[in-house]
Order: sequence, then C-alpha cells, then structure tokens
Amino acid sequence: MATKIRLARGGSKKRPHYAIVVSDSRMPRDGRFLEKLGTYNPLLAKDSEDRIKLDLDRAKHWLDQGAQPTDRVSRFLEAAGVREKAARANMKKAEPGKKAKQRATEKAAKAAAPAEAE
Repeated sequence: MATKIRLARGGSKKRPHYAIVVSDSRMPRDGRFLEKLGTYNPLLAKDSEDRIKLDLDRAKHWLDQGAQPTDRVSRFLEAAGVREKAARANMKKAEPGKKAKQRATEKAAKAAAPAEAE
C-alpha cells in the first residue's frame, strides 16, 4: 500500500484548519486515514508554537515504513529536523513570457530615443 503523509482540511469556509495525517494515497484528501500525526493552523502567527503540532516519533516511524510526505508536510518535517532539506526546482513562473519581454524592450527603446534626441 502506498502511503502519504499529507494535510486533511477541516474548519469552515475561509477559516482553514488542517490535520496532518497518514493515509493511503488512493483515498480522498479529507477521507479515510490511517493515523493522525498532528495539526496545522495557518491562521496563527508564524512564530506561534501552536501553529504546527506534530508527533515526530510517529512521523519518523511512517517515513521509515516508506510513507511519502507532500511538499508542505516535508517542509514541516525539515523545519523540525526530521528530514534533510531537499533541493527544490525554481520554476521561473513569475518570469514574463517572450512577447512580454519583447514589448518591454521596445518600450524601453522608445523611451530612450526621445531622451537621446534632446
């Protein structure tokens, strides 16, 4: 069975509260899970100790059993010192496309042309 350590959403609309759970990868996000490892409340301040509560011994146990954490949960585990920090790909999503870059260079050239004429 392929297991994942992931977040299961709870709470009302616009007031999220997550449970950190171990579940079968085929189960839905908020569906059946094998074990609850902790909680995550994103509404609390980042320096609050109640923001993330996690049973590290059980998390280590599940990682040893082959459970794969999601990206967000792996960041929690890295911050707690359970996992080594993984190298992540920088996807350059914020970088403008080819046409936008071309328009920007043309606009800069037009702005520079009157300045040179004076």
